Amino acid sequence: MSAPEQVAQNYSFDGTITKYKGTAAALGGLETQFNVFLPKQALDGDKVPVLYYLAGLTCNEDTAPWKGGFLRDAAAEGIALVFPDTSPRGASIEDEDKDWDFGTGAGFYINATKEPWKKHYNMYDFVTAELPQLLEKLSLPLDLSRSSIFGHSMGGHGALTLYLKSVLASSPSTKYLSASAFAPIANPTQCPWGDKAFKGYLEGGLEEGKEYDATELIKQAKGKDLKVLVDVGTGDNFYKQKQLLPENFIAARDAAGFTEKDVSVNLHDNYDHSYYFISTFAPAHIKFHAQVLKGASKL
Repeated sequence: MSAPEQVAQNYSFDGTITKYKGTAAALGGLETQFNVFLPKQALDGDKVPVLYYLAGLTCNEDTAPWKGGFLRDAAAEGIALVFPDTSPRGASIEDEDKDWDFGTGAGFYINATKEPWKKHYNMYDFVTAELPQLLEKLSLPLDLSRSSIFGHSMGGHGALTLYLKSVLASSPSTKYLSASAFAPIANPTQCPWGDKAFKGYLEGGLEEGKEYDATELIKQAKGKDLKVLVDVGTGDNFYKQKQLLPENFIAARDAAGFTEKDVSVNLHDNYDHSYYFISTFAPAHIKFHAQVLKGASKL
């Protein structure tokens, strides 16, 4: 695995946002791109904690840096942001580009086990294992032992599941200290998007998909120390269409004995699924993670 190549760099809020590209073994050798925001503290030589952002369906590594409003608040808190792509690109699988909610742009942050997807569609392994390795190869001033994760929609599903799986694992590839999500697909085995994705990517279909379902995973996390924040707008058409199902996640949280302090889920009247909604609550999410990351022991 060679070090990624720098593609572009811009200054923002006294820090830098840099795009890199490189090949990813987890994605079957395909090229992938990701953005890294370093605050001024990192440019001055301090090792800073890392917050990963997972974007949603049809998005890529540029969507959130452009639209989310995260850089200003991350700069103020002195934390780095990492924005991977959502999915493999260019696998040349038949019908890969047929639907907007399956295939290209719709990797769902899982490891596919079904042909012809399993060679390339392994975003779970890429984000949790290979991406931190690529960051290490860049020798950036990052303290990867202090990492958290957040995301939107499909990426909110990814953030919650990657976090919960890291909490449940005895030796996770990456241990995330906190997770948050904007309008996540919170119970994918019970909604149309998840049904389509899991039956398409996974040999075991919806049953295997429970391994990537936050509502199922939180049931197994009883007694663990969780730090989770979720925001959903009730004006969101996908909420109305029962794609997000936050109420199912809330019920599972309560049944597992977690409180709002452990796992905060907030429903907001009128807000929709867009980055207008995300940018409204972005400062609260950055502050939530910053308190956890900056309170953790440094390397």
